[in-house]
Amino acid sequence: MPHELPSLPYDYAALEPVIDTQTMKLHHDMHHGAYVKNLNAALEKYPNLQSKKVEELLRDLNAIPEDIRTTVRNNGGGHMNHSMFWKIMKANAGGEPTGPIAKLIQQTFGTFNDFKTRFNEAGVKQFGSGWVWLAGKPDGSVHILSTPNQDNPISQGLFPILGNDVWEHAYYLKYNNRRPEYLAAWWNLANWEEINKRLEIFQSHREPAMATK
Repeated sequence: MPHELPSLPYDYAALEPVIDTQTMKLHHDMHHGAYVKNLNAALEKYPNLQSKKVEELLRDLNAIPEDIRTTVRNNGGGHMNHSMFWKIMKANAGGEPTGPIAKLIQQTFGTFNDFKTRFNEAGVKQFGSGWVWLAGKPDGSVHILSTPNQDNPISQGLFPILGNDVWEHAYYLKYNNRRPEYLAAWWNLANWEEINKRLEIFQSHREPAMATK
């Protein structure tokens, strides 16, 4: 198939207690798996699009045939978003950011706590399902934003440096309707090494390697 579900870079239980094992199994195998399946199905009638990376498809949605555009936007976005999401988390992580991302946060937002507060507030205020992001702009600056559903900032000409999933399937089994609690706990999983790699890609203006084919 043109696009494949990437394996998790750790065991289903690795992110306990912040994210429980059952949520990881459902989130990765069922939800992410469905996005990949639906994306491939949508591309079946357009062989010329099957060789494109998911970020290429999402970068210019207007170039996608209208009859599959919404499907590609939703499921391609879901594939790209989650392919990033699994990588920017790891066990025994979190803490204060290090490296270039720490400098960027300090320059743009002040303290790390100030950044977390603004990021988490944007996640809490996202109505319904969606994502909250730290994204880079074409001028080299960064800002916090939220997007609905599986929309990815790349479709707005932005670069997703890090993002957190605020769909209920990401947290509801453990946190129920307590989204703020989930958002606060999530920072204990932040893989700053991977996030710094993504920041380096943004700052060097290289082609983003964000999702697996």
